[in-house]
Amino acid sequence: MPPPVTTNPAVDAALSACAGGDPAAFAPVYDALAPVAYGTCLGVLRDPDHAAEVVQEVMVEVWQTAARYDATRGSARTWVATLARRRAVDRVRAEQARRDRDQRDVDASTAAAPRDVVMEDVERRLEGAAVRRCLDSLTATQREAVVQAYYGGLTYREVAERLDAALPTVKSRIRDGLLRLRDCLGVGRG
Repeated sequence: MPPPVTTNPAVDAALSACAGGDPAAFAPVYDALAPVAYGTCLGVLRDPDHAAEVVQEVMVEVWQTAARYDATRGSARTWVATLARRRAVDRVRAEQARRDRDQRDVDASTAAAPRDVVMEDVERRLEGAAVRRCLDSLTATQREAVVQAYYGGLTYREVAERLDAALPTVKSRIRDGLLRLRDCLGVGRG
């Protein structure tokens, strides 16, 4: 046997009066059922502002569809709580769908353009060949200083110690070597 339906006869009567189009009857319905709707929405949405928005939508729906309320199926409280829960769940789903759409838009806008791996490999090889050719155009001392500094990752002082040369000499060799590389590679001054 189903449990008895808990009703508040005054609210049920006011809701029935709303169904008849009596605007004055809505105030007690709102006062009695809006807190129920708010609690239900807050439990689903976890955001007071969103919950308040959904409650307003629910209470407008209660006013517009009061004729659908059937006291034999449950109390007005249960009916409004059900409407509120459905609306709140719809809001959660709509928010998630919006976030998913926004994420797809962000992903699509930030996605890398299709790469031509073969072309990139060819360009890298051509650049490497040009650098090797230009390195060969340097004097032996410039080439050795530049290679140790830039390919070996050494500081000016470490290069000077390895080459057993004065620090200002090494700095000059590297500077002059880089200037010649720039000119050889056709890199403009920036």
